[in-house]
Amino acid sequence: MMQTPLARCGVAAAVLALSLCTPSRPARATVPRPDATGSAARAAAAGAGSTARTAAANAGAELVAHRAAHAPGAPGLRFRPCASVEELPSTVECADLPVPLDYARPDGPQISLTVSRIAATGHGGARRQGALVYNPGGPGASGMFFPLLGDLPEWERIGAAYDLVGYAPRGVGRSAPLSCEDPAVHAKGPTQVPAEPSAAYKQQRVAAARAYARGCALRAGAALPYYSTLDNVRDLHVLRAALGEEKLTFMGASYGTYLGAVYASLHPGRVRRMVLDSAVDPDPRRIWYLDNLEQAPGFERRWYDFRAWAARHHATYRLGATPAAVQASYERVREAVARTPAGKTVGTGELQAAFLQAAYYDDVWPERAAALSAFLAGDPGPLAEQARPDPESAAARENARAVYTAVMCNDAVWPAEWETWDRDNTELARRAPFETWANAFLNLPCAYWPVGERQQPVAVGARPAVVPRTLIVAAERDGATPYAGALELQRRLGSGAALVTEEGAGSHGVVGGRNDCVDRHVERYLLTGDTSGWRVTCAPHPEPAPVSLDDRAARTPGKVPRALLPPVV
Repeated sequence: MMQTPLARCGVAAAVLALSLCTPSRPARATVPRPDATGSAARAAAAGAGSTARTAAANAGAELVAHRAAHAPGAPGLRFRPCASVEELPSTVECADLPVPLDYARPDGPQISLTVSRIAATGHGGARRQGALVYNPGGPGASGMFFPLLGDLPEWERIGAAYDLVGYAPRGVGRSAPLSCEDPAVHAKGPTQVPAEPSAAYKQQRVAAARAYARGCALRAGAALPYYSTLDNVRDLHVLRAALGEEKLTFMGASYGTYLGAVYASLHPGRVRRMVLDSAVDPDPRRIWYLDNLEQAPGFERRWYDFRAWAARHHATYRLGATPAAVQASYERVREAVARTPAGKTVGTGELQAAFLQAAYYDDVWPERAAALSAFLAGDPGPLAEQARPDPESAAARENARAVYTAVMCNDAVWPAEWETWDRDNTELARRAPFETWANAFLNLPCAYWPVGERQQPVAVGARPAVVPRTLIVAAERDGATPYAGALELQRRLGSGAALVTEEGAGSHGVVGGRNDCVDRHVERYLLTGDTSGWRVTCAPHPEPAPVSLDDRAARTPGKVPRALLPPVV
């Protein structure tokens, strides 16, 4: 699963994992065999039918963007107070951006995307440099919260020079919202997931994946094929024009880096500056089946990092003085909630989802370790509080999952035979058991996706046009977007792409208050267009200090408040 840096990933128990990351590229996952799966033939057939449609849709996007930039009274966004449902303060303005559902029919059915903005403050006499548009990834995350970051010290100088613009991509929130099943299905726990899936359990998940794919088709109808990266790129192109920007200044995180890279490849002349944080490997041969397989070793490393940290703080948590001992403590908790769910709502599925967040973000390590410690001491309350699904956010979780699934499945051809998934993930789980099967079952609807024409992934950087200077930021041990993806993205974007690496760290999403060194590089680039070199490094941010249950109120200052962090699959 892919999640986001500035946007904290709240992974629902039933959704579980998705991201991309690893410092050194692990052994390559098995490539689906075309002669066994028929994927190559299906891809060729889909490609032949989709080439003309893609060209027509790209032309339609140019037409709509031109209209947005040159309509009477352009730019074409009318900002006003935000709807109460957005839960944004009065300092933020909102607008609706109409775009075609199908860009090949630019005058056909329209949908509306919600956009948020805080205008550049001009503090300190800063010159306004235009709009900075943010996409938090997912796919399935909303960036509507983004303008609020301008109030944080780390963003003051950027917010002085730029309008901070967020938006909800198509399918997300109020932007033509998508869902594939009744949110009440997973509104409450417990969910019990075996540590090692049996053949019978695997068949249950196959049936569930087929049902979920059917649900997407039933609920979305004819609109289902139009939730894709290429459609997201076209929407971004229109948003740029509607904001009155000749060129795009953009920051994307996680999946947002792939969105930005595809945009830069298709519209290099429309790029001004781009920050790509926690980069997805954009190799079209890896979109998206192999990219997802490569997450498992990265998450395994991050799960080890958490256990090693907890072991170093054995005096606080009493979970064990070695990573293996901490694993044994976790297994005791797992076995206990399999028998008797914590707080009647937290089973093994909810437990896995909660601790997957520890593989994404190290700032949750203290509270997760404290919850394990309390549970083993006879108090299940903290674990139930941290891991139970929130019924009130069930609709948002399902919306995020549905958009994630639709974009992943529409973007590329996936193996259609369960035997391929079973073979590849069984082998992978032997060396990376923590997240392998959770991610496999999350993505499995793509094997049965009811859309005939899948997109052909864009070959990022393959066109001869030179992409303007861009800045890639990556953590060396990120489990969600393995570090090898940042190296591949830099190679594809060419000599103008600079890479800032946070060495020895693994929290997903580096920009925005976690590492002062990284933030200085990002601020310098956005304000001046300059980078410090082709490849530069920053020391890791300090690892979290242990916090006992008696001292949970203590929080490190300078972090993005959790209230600003939307849920993502």
